[in-house]
Amino acid sequence: MLFCYIINNMNRFRFLTSGESHGKCLTAIIEGIPAGFRIKPAIINEDLARRQVGYGRGDRMKIEKDTVEIKSGVRFGKTTGAPICLEVKNKDFENWQDVMNTEHLDYPAQETIKKIEEKSFTTVRPGHADYAGAIKYNFSDLRDVLERSSARKTAIEVAVGSVAKQILKEFGIMGFSHVIQIGNVKLDFYPKTYTLIKEKAEKSDLRCSDDLTADRMRNAIDEAAQAGDTLGGKFEVIFGNLPIGLGSYVHWDRALDGRIAQAVMSIPAVKAVEVGAGVDAAYLKGSEMHDELFVARDKSVYRNTNNAGGLEGGMTNGETLIIKGTMKAIPTMRKALATIDIKDMKPASAHFERSDTCAVPACAVVAEARIAIILADALLEKLGGDNLKEIKERYAE
Repeated sequence: MLFCYIINNMNRFRFLTSGESHGKCLTAIIEGIPAGFRIKPAIINEDLARRQVGYGRGDRMKIEKDTVEIKSGVRFGKTTGAPICLEVKNKDFENWQDVMNTEHLDYPAQETIKKIEEKSFTTVRPGHADYAGAIKYNFSDLRDVLERSSARKTAIEVAVGSVAKQILKEFGIMGFSHVIQIGNVKLDFYPKTYTLIKEKAEKSDLRCSDDLTADRMRNAIDEAAQAGDTLGGKFEVIFGNLPIGLGSYVHWDRALDGRIAQAVMSIPAVKAVEVGAGVDAAYLKGSEMHDELFVARDKSVYRNTNNAGGLEGGMTNGETLIIKGTMKAIPTMRKALATIDIKDMKPASAHFERSDTCAVPACAVVAEARIAIILADALLEKLGGDNLKEIKERYAE
């Protein structure tokens, strides 16, 4: 049985990424995608662009215009069943070639040494991985921590998520994300349907489905920027038309809600993840919380509420998947916080590098991508198969 489980895991959608914030490129290798799925780079590029836009973004997004190059695993637009390699180049690398050189420099020129020293820093940024990372990996230059811990790496994750979304679409499974809070400004008015929420969110530079709320959010971001501060917020990711039974209750690590929570929670700056009613479940009685089931005339099962957010017992239950995430305010800010300098362990002001005032819309797109990856993995795990034709036949059974 253990052997069979290991073999089954070998056919799962999984991926690895590499690359630094100011390195040459970001890459990903995806394996476990069966043959025959159509993958369009143009769709991946659209998702990469969605991650880059948003009111409150910094100057880095003016430099980068992310596009993907599929290096392998796709021929004539369709997957071959082999590992897929994706690459997103960092355009800013041309300004960092000396600083991010991968080769050992025996006798660097004085100009090169000066460039490296200018980009090195030892003052810890509270809220970042700097201090723990320096201790863990024995770094004296916090640049070595910043480059990989940076949220820049989420660009390639969005590319992987876009591949996952194209797989899900073959089975009519589609999703979107939208922002429901920036700072203390909350979205109180929701359009009547998910279709309208998506349409309005995609047209908004804050991914907010209500224009008046979006205006108040922009004002809050402007005020924070003028004060040299930053803002966090809250987003929601919604996926519909999921089959019943993705995930499992038999082992804790196969529960879909746990896998989704881990995927969203590990996004840089995310501090909380909610499913369905989420934290509001604490205020609801059992009679108010749980979604009653009814049978329609055609014998189909329906519910009038979805407080479970589409997940019960670690499995999809046929209802719409609803996931909320809370992003903290970005810790890199012009309003310097008190910290220490690891060079001499003396008090200092935190290092500042160009940053966003607010990146909640971008975080929502990243969460959408990561959830799509988990759902695609769970779907392929359930259906099995080596090619699209075989998988669709199993899905139709």
